[in-house]
Amino acid sequence: MDNESLRVVITGKGGAGKTTVTSSLAHLMSETGKKVLVVDEDPQMNLPYTLGMSQEAGAQIVPLNKNFDYIEEKTGARPKGNWGAYFRMNPPVEDVIDRFGIKMKDNLTLLVMGTVQKAAAGCLCPENALLDAVVSYVGVRTNEVILMDTQAGVEHFGRALSEGFEHCLVITDDTYSSMSVAVLTLKLAREIGIKNVHLVFNRTSPNSAKTARLEEMLGGNIEDSFDSVFYIPYDEIIRETEPDISGVIKDPEQSFTKSLKSIAETLGELTGAEAGRQQ
Repeated sequence: MDNESLRVVITGKGGAGKTTVTSSLAHLMSETGKKVLVVDEDPQMNLPYTLGMSQEAGAQIVPLNKNFDYIEEKTGARPKGNWGAYFRMNPPVEDVIDRFGIKMKDNLTLLVMGTVQKAAAGCLCPENALLDAVVSYVGVRTNEVILMDTQAGVEHFGRALSEGFEHCLVITDDTYSSMSVAVLTLKLAREIGIKNVHLVFNRTSPNSAKTARLEEMLGGNIEDSFDSVFYIPYDEIIRETEPDISGVIKDPEQSFTKSLKSIAETLGELTGAEAGRQQ
C-alpha cells in the first residue's frame, strides 16, 4: 500500500447521513490535493446532488447496473436477455472509470454504480458479476482516495469488499432503528474481515442519553467496540441547504465542517501509519 491510498466504505441506515458524510469527505480530501474517486452504490443515488450536480444533469446518469450494453460487452450476456447458464463471472473492468467516471471538479471523480442485489434475492446474474468486478477493481487502485457510499449493510459484498477496503465508516443518528443497524453492521463488517470499523454518531453530542442507549445495545463501551468514534453535532444549515453541501463544507467556521475535517484527518493519519507498518 502507498501513503496516498485510502479506501473507505460508508454505510448506515437510510436517513442517518451517510451520503452527506461521503460527499463532505470527498470535497475536503480533494481540496488537499488528493485524487478522490467517490462511488455511489446507494439505491437512492443521491450522491451526485450532494456533490453539487444539478437535477437535470443527474437525471441523465445511467448507473452501471442499468448499462446493459456495457454489461453485455464485459460479461458476454445481456441482463434480462436469453443468456442461458453461461456468462463471464470475472469480467475485465479496468476501463470503467475512463468510460463512465464523471469529473465533478479537479481531483474529484464520481462513479454511479447502482446496487448489488443481496444473495437472498437469488440474483446470480450478469449485472451482479459486473458490479462485483468493479468493487474488486476500485479496491486495488493505488495513489487515490476511494470513498464508496453503500446501502445499509456490507455483507452483500463479502470478500471483494474486505480485500480492498480497509476502513468502514458506520453512520448512525440517535434513533433506535438507526443504532440497531449500526450494531448489526459492526458485527457484519468484523465477520467479513474489514480491518478498521469506525462509528460516526451524527446529529449527536458525546455523553448524551442516546450514547448510553447505544452502549446498552452494544453490550459495552462504544470506544471499545469501534476502532474510533466521531460525533457530528446537529447543524440547522445542513437541513437548509440539502442536498448540495458543497457550499457549507467550504466554511471552516461551521461546526459541521470542523467535525468532518477531523474525520478526514484521522483517516489520513491511520492510513499513513498502516502503510508504514506494511513496508
